Amino acid sequence: MSDAPQTLIDILRLRSDDKGDVTAYTFLTDGEREGPCITYGDLDRSARAIAVMLGEHGVRRGDRALLLYPPGLDFIAAFFGCAYAGVVAVPSFPPHPAQLERTLPRLVGVAADAQLSAILSTSEIAANANAMVRHAPVLGQSPWIATDTAPIEGADLWRDPGITPDALAFLQYTSGSTASPKGVMVSHANLLHNLGYANYVEENDTASVSVSWLPVIHDMGLIEGVLEPAYAGYPAYLMAPASFLQRPIRWLRAITRYRATNSGGPNFAYDLCVRKISDAQREELDLESWRVAYNGAEPIRAETLTGFHERFKPAGFRWRSFYPVYGLAEATLVVSSGRRAYEATIHSADAEDLARGQLSPRKTKSLMPARALVACGLTGCGTKIVIVDPESRAPCTDGAIGEVWVSSPSVARGYWGNERQTAEVFAARLPNGDGPFLRTGDLGALTNGELIVTGRLKDILIVRGLKHYPQDLELTAERQHPALRPGCSAAFALDGDSDDVVAIALEVDPRQLARKSSERRQQYHEITAAVRRAIAGEHGIVLCAVSLLTLGAMPKTSSGKLRRRACRAAFLDGALDHVSQWPAELDSMDETDAVTPPVRLAV
Repeated sequence: MSDAPQTLIDILRLRSDDKGDVTAYTFLTDGEREGPCITYGDLDRSARAIAVMLGEHGVRRGDRALLLYPPGLDFIAAFFGCAYAGVVAVPSFPPHPAQLERTLPRLVGVAADAQLSAILSTSEIAANANAMVRHAPVLGQSPWIATDTAPIEGADLWRDPGITPDALAFLQYTSGSTASPKGVMVSHANLLHNLGYANYVEENDTASVSVSWLPVIHDMGLIEGVLEPAYAGYPAYLMAPASFLQRPIRWLRAITRYRATNSGGPNFAYDLCVRKISDAQREELDLESWRVAYNGAEPIRAETLTGFHERFKPAGFRWRSFYPVYGLAEATLVVSSGRRAYEATIHSADAEDLARGQLSPRKTKSLMPARALVACGLTGCGTKIVIVDPESRAPCTDGAIGEVWVSSPSVARGYWGNERQTAEVFAARLPNGDGPFLRTGDLGALTNGELIVTGRLKDILIVRGLKHYPQDLELTAERQHPALRPGCSAAFALDGDSDDVVAIALEVDPRQLARKSSERRQQYHEITAAVRRAIAGEHGIVLCAVSLLTLGAMPKTSSGKLRRRACRAAFLDGALDHVSQWPAELDSMDETDAVTPPVRLAV
């Protein structure tokens, strides 16, 4: 083996040789108590034993294996076991028995697309395989292998498969927030470059400690929560996502208890802590050790950062600990990020210029409120960003908004089994022939080298020739009443008699409303009117419809991202589970309480 690791096998073999008796991972049962733990040496032995077991079941180098594991350490051993066998891992969640209608279709799609040779899981889940196969026959076309039963003595029979850095390490299926999930082909070379890049921006050292509640089947949870600690050689503490979601204090308690330096998640996680952690709970926290608070995977809201900092500054949290990150599965994970000497920057952008496709400071005479945009740091380690006009594909000038294109050794090899989309997305070139670049589908601008992401190209709303970003409308709407759930609204365009037909759907928390049905109906009317006024006043958009949804009705991906197009489709089909919908339920209201008469929808 060369001095520098070239594959995942090299990483774990190196750690096993150097730190064989050191605990690598500890799982926190219920997010509180220390449960199973594993050393680097034991993980190496388990991975070798699993690799031998796969070979005995006829799974060969280059084959794909679906990984279906509950939160815990079995997934980690299986993931490395696939690497040790030269098998391509395909991480996914086991379907929830009580939510098969929602969770099974994606799994079926992944299983069919990946052309599996095996399904790996625990003996407990494998014992219930027949029940799943009845609902999804595709899951019965491959052998089920319970990796927790792999005899450890089999580790001695392992032989290095001799894989190269160009070999596929895993298929990272996209979240499906804007389309059907696609399998991103991540090679060992892509992965090690991105792990090295993350190590560079985080400046990890012997004092580094990780805490993660993120789902390990998604790129941020897998790479930042599991693989980066092995790459850099620091301990990692893991908990189930549900443990955090049920009680957000568990996340910050674990950071306090283990003096964690590295931890983070999507924007909603920080917002949830602000809303759900009491003053008394905050008193028990000490967050001074936390210096890499990464925030990515969804739009980063300025008010979330400022709110979290103000709320937890008394517990030792520092503003400079924020690491705003931009990344995507197609680039393995990290594209741009903050660093130790970098402080999160919030730009006060002129809304009128933003609508015209230009990022500039707010003008004093502007009629519209400024838009607060968080910069996502700088690039490094051979990663390059260009901002490109999506129509002409010509580079934009500094400050102009265009599509974000990326060139990096971290950019994956394409989409599994989809040559057409691979060519469209991964092989873009500038008019002068420079490339290839990854077309991210995101819109943004560069200013002083910093990336500022403004929205998704497919989600953008064009009203009277001006561009509007749905997350701006959603944020404005959510501020109008405490019952409107943050991060649970979707603004979208509709086909109608006008070219400028925009609707919005918002989840309502019934715990923030009156108990009497008559009073609650009146509150729905008031919320709808307030949302319409605010969006008309701040954005100059007259909404054609407002739908207030029941708790949990907003279509989202398994990682919690909004599915705006799915929400739009469900709205048009009348399939959204709503408690109130305007214009249908507000026709009797006094017109002085309305912004404009209802617009008839063409469905």
